[in-house]
Amino acid sequence: MTSIIIGILVTLGTLFILLSAIGLLRMPDTYLRISVNTKAATLGVGLVLVGTAIFFNDLSTTSRALVIILFVFLTAPVSAHLIGRASYFMGVKLWDKSVMDDLRGKYQKHSYVLKSKTDDTPHDNIDHTKNDIHTRIDEDVK
Repeated sequence: MTSIIIGILVTLGTLFILLSAIGLLRMPDTYLRISVNTKAATLGVGLVLVGTAIFFNDLSTTSRALVIILFVFLTAPVSAHLIGRASYFMGVKLWDKSVMDDLRGKYQKHSYVLKSKTDDTPHDNIDHTKNDIHTRIDEDVK
């Protein structure tokens, strides 16, 4: 009976990891890729580690698996947030069909200040309408 449970957990875990890899290839922009990868891969790794803990049925292996699961569940959302925030601040363009941009007009590219309200100095804000990131970097250097 435990081998069936282990098989189901590990199979579901690898399925979620596969879906994460497919989502990484299929999503149109950086922000959606980060979202898919964080959610699916975290759940997949967690299920595989739970299956491992059940398979070995040992206190040291189970405690290590639980610590790894806790570490992944704590660090994956934080790292995804930081990567997404850095991508946005560098000016990585959103997908053309994105419905809303919550940070539009709230981040100043020269002072690196993020405000909670829309800024009244639009010339200093990040502009996601340009496609070429090198053009923005060259403008910042001038």
